[in-house]
Amino acid sequence: MSEAGFTTPDEGATRRVRAALMQKVNGDAEMFALGGSIARVIELADSDEPGPHDLAYFVLSDAALTQRILRLSNTVRYRTVSGTAVTTVSRAIALLGFDNVKTTALAMLLVDTLDNGAQAGSVRVELEAALCASLVGREMARLSFYQGAEEAAIGALFKNLGAVLVASHEHERYREIKQLVTTGRHTPAQASQMILGCSYDTLAAAVLAEWKIPDVIVRAQAALPPGALKVAGSRGEWMRQVASFGIDVARILARTGRPGGVGDPADTIEARALLARYGAAFELDAAGLERIFTNVADGMAALMESMNLQPMVQSEPEPGDGLPNVLLLATLGAGGEEEGAWPSGKPKNARELLLAGVQDVTQLRAGGKTRVNDVILAVLETLYRALGFRFATVCLKDARQGQYRARVSFGEDQAQVQAGFAFPAVAPSTPTSTTNRDLFVLAMDNDADLMISDASSPKIRELLPSWHRTLLPDAKSFIVLPLVVGRAQLGFFYADRAVTAPEGVPPDETAMIRALKRQVLAALAAG
Repeated sequence: MSEAGFTTPDEGATRRVRAALMQKVNGDAEMFALGGSIARVIELADSDEPGPHDLAYFVLSDAALTQRILRLSNTVRYRTVSGTAVTTVSRAIALLGFDNVKTTALAMLLVDTLDNGAQAGSVRVELEAALCASLVGREMARLSFYQGAEEAAIGALFKNLGAVLVASHEHERYREIKQLVTTGRHTPAQASQMILGCSYDTLAAAVLAEWKIPDVIVRAQAALPPGALKVAGSRGEWMRQVASFGIDVARILARTGRPGGVGDPADTIEARALLARYGAAFELDAAGLERIFTNVADGMAALMESMNLQPMVQSEPEPGDGLPNVLLLATLGAGGEEEGAWPSGKPKNARELLLAGVQDVTQLRAGGKTRVNDVILAVLETLYRALGFRFATVCLKDARQGQYRARVSFGEDQAQVQAGFAFPAVAPSTPTSTTNRDLFVLAMDNDADLMISDASSPKIRELLPSWHRTLLPDAKSFIVLPLVVGRAQLGFFYADRAVTAPEGVPPDETAMIRALKRQVLAALAAG
C-alpha cells in the first residue's frame, strides 16, 4: 500500500517494530527507573496520614523537582494574595493541593527522563500534549461527582504516552506515522496500528501494565467507540472518556493558541466537533468548553513557566531544538539560593532561607484550617533544607508505649533511621539529680535548644545515650529542639550531619529557629 510515496510495512515488519520497541522500553535502565518512580508516586494516597509527608519526601529527594514545584507554587496563577513567596514543598502541597502536586510530579518525571538529543523537538510536542491533557483531566475532575475523580488527571497524562515513547525510542517510525496522519486519511490510532502493529493507546496500556500501574489507569487508555458518546455508567468508563477528551483538547490548543486570541480554539470546527462527540457525555455546552480552554491554557502557562519551558507550536521542529537547552535550564535552581555552602553543607544564606521558612509557616497557620501535622512538617522541612542537614526528624511522645518515637523525617536513609529512632521516655529529672542523665534528657528537662557543632568532643560523647551512638554512630554535628508546653514534654526536633559544623549558629539564625519552634508549640497548644 502506498500513499504520497510512502509504503506501509507488512505484518511481519510491524510485529518486529512493536517487539523491538517494547524490548527497548522494558530493557532501558532509565525507563525501568522511570516506571518505578511513577508507580511510587501513584501509590501515594492522601487518605492516609503519611500521604502528604511521603509526597513531600519524594519531591525533596530530587533537587530539580523541588525547585520546579516551588516555582509552580510561586507563579501568578497560584501566588497568594499577600504575595508571600512559597519556600517549602510542604506549603506548596497545601497551596496547590495533594493531587495537583502528585500529577505535576509525574509530568515532570516524564519530561526529565524522555529528553532526547536529536528527537527532542518531536518528543517535546508530544510531551506538551500529555501535560495539557492532564490539566484537562484536572478540570473535569472538579466537575465530577465521582469519588477519586482526581485520578482522571493521571489517566489523561498517560493517554499520549505511546506517542511520546515512539518519538523518543523509534523516531523513524514516529515520522512515518505522522506522515500517514498528515494525509488526512488516517487517524493517529489507525496510522500507529499500521506502522507498529498496535495503536498508540494499546502501546501505552502495555507499558503502564509493565510498570504495575493500577488497572483503572491502564484501562483508561483504551480507545472509545466513534461518534457521540453517552453519559458514562461507571467511574472507569468516565476516566476513559476524560483521557480521550483531554488529548483532543490538547491537540486543539496546540494548533490554535490561547483562548481569546487569534485562532480562538472555542471558535473552530474542531471545537464544534468536540462538543458533538463529548457534549452529552459530560453535559457540556459551548460556554463550558470555552471555560475549560481558558483554565487549561492558564494552567499550562504556569506549568511551563515552572519548568523554564517556552510553549511550542505543533509543527515538526528542527532536530536539536526545544527540550535539551530549556531542560538544562530547568535543572538549575530557582535563583537566589545558590550562594555557596560551608564545608559542613550548611548554606551560607541560611538566614534568608530560615526567614522565608518562618514566613511560609506563618502563612500556613494563617489559613485557620491547617492541621498540627502540616505545621510540623513545614518546620521540619525548613530546618532540613535551610541548615543543610543530612537527616532531620521530629520525635513525639507516645504515652501509652512510654517512649519517644520518630514520626516523620527527611534525608539520607530516611526510612531505615526513622524506624530505629525510638527510645524510652524517662520522667523529668529532679534539680539535684546527677545520675543517668544524657544529652536528650537534659535538653528536655531544661527546655534547652542545643546546637552541637562537634559531637566527637569527649565531653559531648559521654553525654550521648547508647541508642544514639548505635543508631547514628557517624553523627558529627546535630541540633535538639525540645517541644515543651508548660510542664508537658511532648517531643523534640532532631537533625544531624556526618561532619562537624564549626561555623555554628549565629544569633539571628537562632532567633528564627526558635520562631519556627514557637509556631509548632502554638499549633500544639491550639490543637
